[in-house]
Amino acid sequence: MTEGIEGKVVVITGASSGLGEAAARLLARGGAKLVLGARRVERLQALAKELSLGESAVLKTDVTDRNQVTRLVEQAVAAHGRVDVIINNAGLMPSSLLEKLHVEEWDRMIDVNLKGVLYGIAAVLPHMMKQKSGHIINVASVAGHKVGPGSAVYAATKHGVRVISEGLRQEVKPYNIRTTIISPGAVATELPDTITDEALGEGIRTLYRNVAIPADSFARAVAFAMSQPEDVDINEILFRPTAQAY
Repeated sequence: MTEGIEGKVVVITGASSGLGEAAARLLARGGAKLVLGARRVERLQALAKELSLGESAVLKTDVTDRNQVTRLVEQAVAAHGRVDVIINNAGLMPSSLLEKLHVEEWDRMIDVNLKGVLYGIAAVLPHMMKQKSGHIINVASVAGHKVGPGSAVYAATKHGVRVISEGLRQEVKPYNIRTTIISPGAVATELPDTITDEALGEGIRTLYRNVAIPADSFARAVAFAMSQPEDVDINEILFRPTAQAY
């Protein structure tokens, strides 16, 4: 489990719960050096204490603010001299029918799910290009592969993550940088709680109650991608609960 993980300096956004928290726990067990960002700094600090991480391991980070994402990565470099992996995980899913005109929620999804990933890429690229090594892991979704009623904007942001990641993959070849897209299906996180449309939200929350799998399924996908030999680049992982049709 520690092959390709032990000693790696890993930055994770959205690390205070769900997928990010699960990845932090597994990678900490594997000997990674973690720097964790999220808006809920109290939860980050509790996680860092539980995992016996140092004070430099957490920083309050809103990924919609490019400067905050840059500071998170710079903190990792200051503490450990390099950054080996970033997991651009922060995201939300306030799904709704377009006719409801929840424009502020559309803007928020674009800012967090899409621009937040771009800011993470911008923060690590100069360091990884200089190192001639690194691994950028971007979190998309099953919704980045297909769209349903109510998920148009969310699916657009997650499809955008996949497009950006593929463009990035092609551009960073001269620098020995690896790229991975991880697209989860229904995983037990707080994501459905971001839905404000009650009718749509209840249907999605029912789906999650019935079929969602634990967040450590995502963490194992991260570990699989990271643990490959340096000449192997796992570019995309799409996974769902066995019981999920969508």
